[in-house]
Amino acid sequence: MSESDETLSEILANNFKAAFEAVSGHAYLVRTQAEVCDLILKIAQEAGAKRVALAELPDSVMDEAESKCTAKGMEVLRPPYQTDTALGEIDQVQVGVTGARFGIAETGTLAEVVFDDTSRLVSALPRTHIGIVHARDLVETLRGSAARMTELYAENPENIMVSYISGPSRTGDIEMILTLGVHGPEHAHAILILGDDA
Repeated sequence: MSESDETLSEILANNFKAAFEAVSGHAYLVRTQAEVCDLILKIAQEAGAKRVALAELPDSVMDEAESKCTAKGMEVLRPPYQTDTALGEIDQVQVGVTGARFGIAETGTLAEVVFDDTSRLVSALPRTHIGIVHARDLVETLRGSAARMTELYAENPENIMVSYISGPSRTGDIEMILTLGVHGPEHAHAILILGDDA
């Protein structure tokens, strides 16, 4: 990555962080895989998690995160998930951790791309979700994400599901009062990786 690319990635990462936090999320900028896994453990401990689920992450991240969490007495679930039991298992998880294919700096949005519903449950069912994205995979605007989406659908014409995640779940349906966590996670965290170590 050239110095100008690195500078642009950091600018986009800071813009993403500001936008994500503006919608009640928590965002962190890190450089190494060790920092990513330390943050996963810290957030899981703060959430009082007994069970953590992982999906759509590199094996090295899953291995290290699993090692750190199990050392603190947490049970860790990871792919492959069985279709017939995944719903019940993941419904008992307090923290879900997923990788995002890319992010949108303008809106503080994680674009999660999966090819089966069981992985999608990891970001949708637990009360706390942690999304992880490389800063180099951020696009500046929602409109600018269209080309990325077109490529993804061209490469995967079947069984692809994309979720746009911007902060915790929210609704204003109940007496027009904004409420977090009704239809999904109540707490949302985004970890943006600035370095190439993860």
